This record gives sequence, C-alpha cells and structure tokens, in this order.
Amino acid sequence: MIRILHNEHCSKSTCALQLLQESQLAFEVRNYMEQPLTVTELTTLIGQLGIPAEELVRKNEPEYLAHFAGKTMRDEDWVAALAAYPALLQRPILIQDGKAFIGRPPERILTLLQG
Repeated sequence: MIRILHNEHCSKSTCALQLLQESQLAFEVRNYMEQPLTVTELTTLIGQLGIPAEELVRKNEPEYLAHFAGKTMRDEDWVAALAAYPALLQRPILIQDGKAFIGRPPERILTLLQG
C-alpha cells in the first residue's frame, strides 16, 4: 500500500493526492501537520529517501527563516527541527515497500503509479 505524507494547505500535495485518488490504487493519507512525525519516524523516512536530513527542509518557510537560516546543523539537529516544526517538511512524500520519494513536482508520482 502507498502512504502519502500530506499537507492539505499545499497545492502540490493536494495535486499529488488527487493523482492518487484518480489512480484507484490503495493508499492511506497522513496529514503530518495534524499528526507530526516523531524523531524516530523522521529518521526512518530519511533512510528510506536516502538523502541527508537537510534536503527534507523547506527553506522558504517562515519557521526556517526565523530559526534556522544560515545555520550549519548535523542530521540529528535537522531531524529535531523537522519534528518541532512540521511545516518545514518537503511535501508530498510517498512511501511504498520501504522506499520513499518526494513527489515534487506532483507529476513525478506518475512514475510510481505506472511502475
């Protein structure tokens, strides 16, 4: 089953969700703004993505600009920041069979749906 980490206030995330709905594949939605990911979940997600934690951070968000702009941080620190400020998380993120990827642009998820 596909899981989508979704933010309903993000147009790209909403578009990805619509593509999933149209696919008629089984999926589940987690609104991570209402149910933030834990440090453990974020650490697992980063492993599934195969990227440094900082690459998950949206650097145009007000929380980033107010608290983290210009800082050099370790992965553990970025994970803690993402747990504390869920709006910083790139979106949407799709997870299937232990692998994850960022669905930006949303059309990128068509690869997953066709494969």
